[in-house]
Amino acid sequence: MPLTYKTHKLANGLTISAEINPDAHSIAAGFFVRAGSRDEPTLINGVSHFLEHMMFKGSEKYGWEDVNRIFDEIGARYNAFTSQEMTAYYANVIPEFTERAIEHLSHLLRPAIRQADFDTEKNVILEEIAMYLDDPGHVIYEKMMELHFGEHPLGMSILGPADSIRRMQRDEMARYFADRYGPGNTVLSVTGCLDFDNIIALAEKYCGHWQPQAAPRATRLPDFTSKRHEMTDPKLNRKYTMAIMPGPSAQDDRRFAARILADVLGDTEGSRLYWALVENAIAEDADFGFYPHDGCGSFYFSLVTDPGKSEQALDICLKEIHQIKNDLTEEEVARARNKIATSLVLGGELPLGRMRSVGNQWIYTGGYRSLDDDMATLMAVTPDSLRELLSEYRFDPMTIVTLGPPG
Repeated sequence: MPLTYKTHKLANGLTISAEINPDAHSIAAGFFVRAGSRDEPTLINGVSHFLEHMMFKGSEKYGWEDVNRIFDEIGARYNAFTSQEMTAYYANVIPEFTERAIEHLSHLLRPAIRQADFDTEKNVILEEIAMYLDDPGHVIYEKMMELHFGEHPLGMSILGPADSIRRMQRDEMARYFADRYGPGNTVLSVTGCLDFDNIIALAEKYCGHWQPQAAPRATRLPDFTSKRHEMTDPKLNRKYTMAIMPGPSAQDDRRFAARILADVLGDTEGSRLYWALVENAIAEDADFGFYPHDGCGSFYFSLVTDPGKSEQALDICLKEIHQIKNDLTEEEVARARNKIATSLVLGGELPLGRMRSVGNQWIYTGGYRSLDDDMATLMAVTPDSLRELLSEYRFDPMTIVTLGPPG
């Protein structure tokens, strides 16, 4: 039977975005909130991710020990994530547990934020930050984003600096929650085998009492300039290079062309950077990617090399990404297009994958795109489309950051 899409908004502003698939054997439900590191006051940078942890400490009705127990009782696949632009909490269950899943997720979205839990979890967050500071890839990524975006909020760390977490007070988190987690800033994304009228009734029952709260987001464009920054760490014996450049936004349909371009240039196997750098043993790893943001986007590349080969690898990488403007082939585009199409279809075959796609789409556009819509836009990309894209996004200005041993 064909898929159908329905949407409904509760009186308090909560949106329900549902893709109904009668042939599915499960249902996936997730609350997506337009709240991430870019929305945080500087002094409490990291609060969105910290708050994600606090959600699993329980509501006024349930304690931390109940959260996992209830999900386990209904056999749910569940998780949460925080990014620069959203936070999401979701579960995938068989249809007979639809109500229990939505009820439990609704409790997650209204945490008690108890002082004792806040104090305990603060230490967990600080340990997580310390762990990531031992990861060269994380360290160089954070510095690259900070330099590239400058004072723009997309340069804010998702985890936050340790000093910000140490200073943070429970009441500051509670105020941020009240400001950003209103129903008007949230979508309930539901996909799979479901009765839409029942979903509306459940949303009214468990979320209808949430108080309305406006939460606008500033989406001014960043002011980019080219930069280069070098960092050293005596513990390292490899050199890491990352670079970032402007690209299409999450609202721009050219993001599909950007994904194809990124695959041609820097997929893990068979790409131009793979053959020029990895296959020739100049770099151990070479990747080129694309990430769409709210209002803007980013192309990026990363290299891992022997310290003595880092400049050679960077020179070859820069040559490859500029050369593609002149000699892109239909064969390369078709191969990348088919690879991404397969990935989209496989990810969309299950309600869990479609739930994430539907929720993400609402965060960025307030609308809906079917898998067929995405496939049609993707398959319409041609070498001419990519050349047109490259005439506007010329990999400049570029921020380059390196991290390696001294000397």
